[in-house]
Amino acid sequence: MAILEPSSTSAVNPSTAHSSAEDVQAPTIIEPRKGWWHFNWRDLWAYRELLFFLVWRDVKVRYKQTLLGASWAIIQPTLQLVVFTIIFGRLAGVNTNGIPYPLFNLAGLLPWQFFANTVGQAANSLVGSASIVRKVYFPRLAIPTASVLAGVVDFGLSFLILLALMVWYRWPPTPAMFLLPLFLLLAMFTAMGVGFWLSAINARYRDVRHATPFLIQLWLFATPVVYPSNLVEGYWQFLYALNPMVSVVEGFRWALLGTQPPGLLMLISVMMAVTIFSSGLFYFQAVERKFADII
Repeated sequence: MAILEPSSTSAVNPSTAHSSAEDVQAPTIIEPRKGWWHFNWRDLWAYRELLFFLVWRDVKVRYKQTLLGASWAIIQPTLQLVVFTIIFGRLAGVNTNGIPYPLFNLAGLLPWQFFANTVGQAANSLVGSASIVRKVYFPRLAIPTASVLAGVVDFGLSFLILLALMVWYRWPPTPAMFLLPLFLLLAMFTAMGVGFWLSAINARYRDVRHATPFLIQLWLFATPVVYPSNLVEGYWQFLYALNPMVSVVEGFRWALLGTQPPGLLMLISVMMAVTIFSSGLFYFQAVERKFADII
């Protein structure tokens, strides 16, 4: 009786099996980092395409299903300029040292509006992206950061109004105009720091969404948007400089209109902006691991 052997039987080469095992990648395990400070810049850089997508999404959603679209970036500061000019320029008679009040006000209003809008958007960014936070891993820091970066688009559009107004009043810019990106960067760092704080707190306590507009309104009167900063005298100037937006607004007016430069108080504002940014980043990273559970 013959015994039939399978014709498809083949020997296994040990070297081939070893190379096949090396080709199989080990699973990636994602777990919370330990320690007080665990921020990884390389992690955020690895997700730079996602950050760009979030910025583009925020720009599109902001004007989605609107009749005027991106024109609101020009309409809003224009209407505010008209109101402030009537109240503070005509009725209150604020002294601007020879600068036309509409020009004086708009030079401070644009950086302030950038700060106020981006802080408001960043404060609600995590809660608004709750569906993504619960499902997919990515650096959560990208969400409030994208809200601030998206505000640069609106700022660029509204800045055209200021240039047109300078042409209307025949007011030439100063050579220091090339320093404007530095003051805008200072405003961005401050907005990011405040946005990190508010978005992280808002993930647990929804009171933040109600308190943020009130906070921004108080911050407006503590910033020389509708009045010159020289009204604050003496030792109050050092306390006043703790508001980084004071140097931002004064820096914009100095670079564009030739007003008095921020001076040494600029150093205090920069140090305060760095403190706000660093502490906001620290707190955001400390509670980031809980976002998926509490949002």
